[in-house]
Amino acid sequence: MIAYIRLLRWPNLIFIALSLILIKFSFFEEFGATITLNAFGYALLILATLCIAASGYVINDIYDIQADKINKPQKLIVGNKISEKKSNNLFITLNIIGVAIGFYLANLLGRPAFVAIFIFSSALLYLYASYLKQIPVLGNILISFLVAFVVLLPAVFDLFPSISPQNKKIQSLLFSILLDYAVFAFLVNLLREMVKDQEDTKGDYNVGIKTLPIVLGHSRTNKIIFAIGILPIVAIVYYIYNYLFENTFLVIYSLLFILAPLLYFQVRIWEATKKKDYMHLSLMLKIILFFGLISIGFYQFLL
Repeated sequence: MIAYIRLLRWPNLIFIALSLILIKFSFFEEFGATITLNAFGYALLILATLCIAASGYVINDIYDIQADKINKPQKLIVGNKISEKKSNNLFITLNIIGVAIGFYLANLLGRPAFVAIFIFSSALLYLYASYLKQIPVLGNILISFLVAFVVLLPAVFDLFPSISPQNKKIQSLLFSILLDYAVFAFLVNLLREMVKDQEDTKGDYNVGIKTLPIVLGHSRTNKIIFAIGILPIVAIVYYIYNYLFENTFLVIYSLLFILAPLLYFQVRIWEATKKKDYMHLSLMLKIILFFGLISIGFYQFLL
């Protein structure tokens, strides 16, 4: 059982659920947004999202067996603690549950086409694991797009179906804020995916996966990561200056838990050379993403 829990990346799933809960109950409801889903319906949306995300982790580990034997043999689960057949069955089961719940929600809202979101996400995760991750940068961009879209899911299922001429202003404002968070999630996760490629170079090279560091080398890839890392820093500084400067708590929070770690990351990525350096920086970006996304719960003190 513990092996299955580890395979599903339970800390990541808890983080996804927490982010979605904060968006609903500490953001939408605090600002009187007109929402579509009740608590039960929203719980189903979270469950469907978690199933699709978990299926992505499973299929990725299935296709990474040979690379993981080299990159992280001590953490190898598929083919070691859980058979490949059982892992494939779990992948299929999670997708069936996720898509079935998505189908129910889409029809509940009178928007049957919305089920395509879950089908499309599931298909992209499979394509990423089986093929697209072998294409430099493209795989990184794809998986980061899916992470960012998780932030927008509540807007699609809760805000969009309830838009009317009377509430359009507040609904649009809340959507624009979520879009900013989605862009932040995309950029930080893109950095993390590129750092993970740096970390896993040895195994990827041995199985023929052509990631950016294999094509360009560690040093040049570090410089590209550094350049991309400037974007979220500029965005955070802009946000602090234009929106947060009157709220001391939020300014301190943003400086201490988001901007300072990003600056630290920039310094360290420039000189990173060893696997342990990239592991440390990957964890740092995960922490930045966590503190960045949970700050959505603080907007009730800002607006």
